[in-house]
This record gives sequence, structure tokens and C-alpha cells, in this order.
Amino acid sequence: MKKSWISVWTTIGLLGSLLAGCGGAAAPGGTAADGTSGGQVASADGYQEATIRLAYNLPQDHHIARGVEEFAKKVTERSGGKVKIQVYPAGQLLSDKEMNQAILTGGVEMGVNSSTLWSSVVPAMGIFDVPFAFPTYELAGKALAGPVGQKLNAEMEKKGAKVLMYADYGYAQFANSVRPLTKPEDFHGLKIRSIGHIPSVMIQAYGAAPVFMGAGEVYMALQRKTIDGATSGTTAMVQRKYDEVSRYLTVVNYAYLEFLLAVNKQYWDALPPKTQELLTETARETEEWIRKQAEEEDKQTTEQLKQRGMDVYVVPESDLPQWKEAAKPAWDEYLKTAGDLGKELLDDVQNIK
Repeated sequence: MKKSWISVWTTIGLLGSLLAGCGGAAAPGGTAADGTSGGQVASADGYQEATIRLAYNLPQDHHIARGVEEFAKKVTERSGGKVKIQVYPAGQLLSDKEMNQAILTGGVEMGVNSSTLWSSVVPAMGIFDVPFAFPTYELAGKALAGPVGQKLNAEMEKKGAKVLMYADYGYAQFANSVRPLTKPEDFHGLKIRSIGHIPSVMIQAYGAAPVFMGAGEVYMALQRKTIDGATSGTTAMVQRKYDEVSRYLTVVNYAYLEFLLAVNKQYWDALPPKTQELLTETARETEEWIRKQAEEEDKQTTEQLKQRGMDVYVVPESDLPQWKEAAKPAWDEYLKTAGDLGKELLDDVQNIK
């Protein structure tokens, strides 16, 4: 039997022409020359042989990366080596900007990318960037396990991607080298590196100028004073050594950053039910571990930044209403881009007990 397309083509650009020129291989959901689904070979224990490529861009020591690596390991072990997941970490195969299109076209079977970047495909996915929409880790978990997660998953499937797991990154904070940010007015006149469209609207509403750049560029930009500050999770701040180039950290928990483990829908539909069940159950276990780890990582990395010399200001809960009120333009922008579904999702979140 000829090799399955999933182990032959590694770039999106060649995918179409190679599919057209290989008569014996099948795209996901098709039938190979030997009659097996998607070119897979049946094994005696009920699993069919499959090699699934999984790409992500986070550093390998990040808690999401550790969870994803463990997920891949467990799937391979539990299938007796029949279902192999080949992991390509830290942008080895695809950049975060390339990831979504690769998943949707089948250029890669499985990948991890941020909800912020997925919001360009499914605007409602921008809900995780809406300031103060998810005030607690517990509420976020309930939302994703309930109607919010179900509705977002359905929208993703319409576009061609099956969401296998929501991987909690943790809360977004602000670092800067100019002054303590103790209230929204303190942002006035600063240049802040943003992580997406909705956060940029909030930054502008606070009186600062949002700046777009890759995560790897932030350290140098802070060092050279090209920007005054940046927003990110404290895990990334520790890994990228923000403490060396910025003095002040404001812990305000304004956005609950999510990453999605998504699978090409056509490929998923072609997998045998036994394999789908294995992937689903292992992803569920991993999602729970990552959610618990996110909260611990937020606490630990905030303390690390403090120990490394950053001046840490934790916004009191009593002050949060003024931060949320000042961020209202960001809520309006989300409702404008996500429409009726966006309003429905925000209502769902606010009705969670």
C-alpha cells in the first residue's frame, strides 16, 4: 500500500498538487486503494494504524506544551503504538500565523493555536479577549464545559476544524518600564504591545497606543524603548525575561487566554470510532490537568517576577468595576464583530452560577 498523505506532505503549498498526482492515497474521509479508510491499516486489537502530526508554537517548557506532549505520549501508549502522534514543537513545522489555515486545509492533521488567532476565522472565539468576561478559573471551566464551549465548537466545525481540547494559558497582565499602572488613567500616552484586536481596543480606551509585534520581538522592543510595555501571561513574561527590561507588573486578570487543540474535521470524520474515543478521552484528561496547572503557574510566575525585582501591583477587587467600565468599548467591539452569537455567549457566561 502506498503511504498515507498524512505522512508524505508537510507543506500546505504542495498539498493540492500532490493530492492530484497520487492515485493510491486518499484524503481524510476517502478510501485508499486497499479499501481502508484514509489509508489506515487495521490492527488486531481494534485500532487502525495512523500517524497524526501535531504542531504547536509554545516553548516546550510551557505548561500547555507539557500537557500536549503528555497527551501525545498517552495516545500512542494506549493504542499499543498503532495511533502515533508526531509532535512538532516550538514552531518547527508551522508558525502561529500559518497554523489555522494548515489545519483547515489538511496541511497538518492537528495543531495548537490561540483563541485570539482563531477569532479571525470564528469571530465569536474572541470572547476570551473580552475584558473581565471570565473573572475566575472556575467560571471559565464551567463555560467551556457548558453551552459556551458547545456553541463555539459548533462554529469551528462549520469552518472545518474539530476542537479536541481547550488549553488554559492563564490570565493576561500588563508589564511596563515607565510607571505603576494602578488605574486605567495611568496608561495615558504609553505604547503597549497588544495580543489581538479586542485587547487593542481596550488599550486605546485606557489612553495608550497598541502596538502589534511577534512575541519574540517584545524583549528587544522593551529594551530599546520602542514600546513602553506589553500585555501577556506571567508564564510568558518569566520565560521571555520581561523582568530584565521592564520594572512594573500590574496583575488585573483582564483576559482569560485560551489555546485550542484542533483537528482537521474531514480527517477526524474519517477516523474509526475507537480512535476518536481514545483521542477524546485523553484530551479531556489533559484539559483538566492544564486548567489546574494554569492557576498554579499564574501564582508561581507572578511570585517569580516579584523575586526577580519587578514592582508588582495587584488591582484590588473593589477597583475592578472602574477598569471594566473603562474597557466598555472593547465589549462593544466584540458585539460588533461577533454579532448575535457573541451577545448570546456573553449572556451565557454572565448566567453561569
